[in-house]
Amino acid sequence: MHNSAQQIQTSRRKVARVVKGMPTSDGAGVRLTRVIAQPALPMLDPFLLLDAFRSDQPGDYIAGFPPHPHRGFETVTYLLAGRMRHRDSTGREGVIESGGVQWMTAGRGIVHSEMPEQEHGLLEGFQLWVNLPADNKMDAPGYQEYPAAQIPVEQRDSGILVHVIAGETSQGTRGPVAQPLTEPLYLDVELPANTAFSETLPRDHNAFIYVIDGEVDMHDMDDSEQRLGRDSLAVLSHGDEVAVATRDQAARVLLVAGKPLNEPVARGGPFVMNTKAQIREAYEDYEAGRF
Repeated sequence: MHNSAQQIQTSRRKVARVVKGMPTSDGAGVRLTRVIAQPALPMLDPFLLLDAFRSDQPGDYIAGFPPHPHRGFETVTYLLAGRMRHRDSTGREGVIESGGVQWMTAGRGIVHSEMPEQEHGLLEGFQLWVNLPADNKMDAPGYQEYPAAQIPVEQRDSGILVHVIAGETSQGTRGPVAQPLTEPLYLDVELPANTAFSETLPRDHNAFIYVIDGEVDMHDMDDSEQRLGRDSLAVLSHGDEVAVATRDQAARVLLVAGKPLNEPVARGGPFVMNTKAQIREAYEDYEAGRF
């Protein structure tokens, strides 16, 4: 066989669509921007929800998220600024601080609270919900929790910094969080002005770019250049590689990818299962104190 026949052409991912977040509130009145789990983007398998929060007004966040249950998926809290204390029904307690991540597997059921540990100042970060396969929805609850000091920062040319939270980059930097069920990649990328960043991804994994600050350029499905501004989420087409570039200002983006589960999804508030009957059972178990 000729070498040329063995070569598989790589394909660059493009912007399939752009979604802007919707202002909402959750918990005891915390003001959020809901990006995934809104009418324009109900989900991006295996990602069920993405909330962004950013405020230096205590009234927007101080009431926090009092005790509430979850079953059937994982919650990922990543803080860029501030402090959040969590407690749960397993007796676990701790504080997530700036640059830290908590990857909580709710599994068969957990009741937890997430309360700001600060009375003033900036609170900024994200909560991402990641689905679990049907066979693992009733697994025991668990945590992968790491402070900023344990999240590796990969340094690339031109001063680009890549905070590797989950998965492994093309340059071999591995994040502390591992989840073989959905194989997530979760990167926080800081790009100086006039730089370009690219990363390889498994061809069939679903992926998105979320612009935290600044603006980046990508190509859309018509192969024309698309500029993405702050708080925009770009759903990416399938392919092997993603590339973003900055112009005359710095930018910061999240790059998140994962293996789709291709299973039915039934939602009921804080529970995500495969059938409505399982949702009813979750409510019954919670009300009976079985979490």
